[in-house]
Amino acid sequence: MSQPILKIDIDGAIATLTMNRPDKRNAMCEELLVAIDSFFSAPPKEVRVAIITGTAGHYCSGLDLSEHVHRSAEENLHHSRKWHEVMEKIQFGGLAVVSAMFGAVIGGGLELAASTHVRIAEPSTIFQLPEGRRGIFVGGGATARVGRLMGADRMTEMMLTGRKYDAETGVALGLAHYAVQEGEAMGLAQELAGKIARNAPLSNYLMIQSIAKISDMSQSDGLFTESLAAALSQTTPDATEGLNAFLEKRAPRFR
Repeated sequence: MSQPILKIDIDGAIATLTMNRPDKRNAMCEELLVAIDSFFSAPPKEVRVAIITGTAGHYCSGLDLSEHVHRSAEENLHHSRKWHEVMEKIQFGGLAVVSAMFGAVIGGGLELAASTHVRIAEPSTIFQLPEGRRGIFVGGGATARVGRLMGADRMTEMMLTGRKYDAETGVALGLAHYAVQEGEAMGLAQELAGKIARNAPLSNYLMIQSIAKISDMSQSDGLFTESLAAALSQTTPDATEGLNAFLEKRAPRFR
């Protein structure tokens, strides 16, 4: 019996999504994109955090170019917009999403990782945007996400030269938050996912929705939006529980 292209394992509030195309270094084909879209369009109600990872030593080596080369300009336009739609669901769908990365985090794989909220890299991790060296341009959101993480100037140089970054440099540039030893990414991902899952649900939702959007606003608009988010969060039963737990020197019990 063949293995699913996206393995989904659920343990309480945490779902682990494993991209499973080992012969292609987990390159993103249409079927895999649809499977990811399907999960984030309707995640199980009990799930609060998702971990995305790969198999056979690689996170995701990007777009499967064997599919890309056969599309017309119009088809590629719609395919790019579909990528944007799916990455938007990952970033703003409401779940906190952690990437456990190793091996290839290349092209569309980096675009996928950039849409997640916590990124952990093992020493084997390679960050690269090689599209410019292949006569094409990024289409899965890199200019809006990767460019924002590392800066437009650095992304331009990265694409022009095909430069590869390792895990330590990736952390310095903002492509990853943690650099760990080989084989440790999933362990840390599970530990952090557990911490995130124990937060108040509305607090997580506001952090995921508000912070990135406020960075797009003027300072005055951003500060007003921050006040709205603060007012909303601080009038919930979870806020009362969190403050009482702090005063009583115990762990909070959120809903």
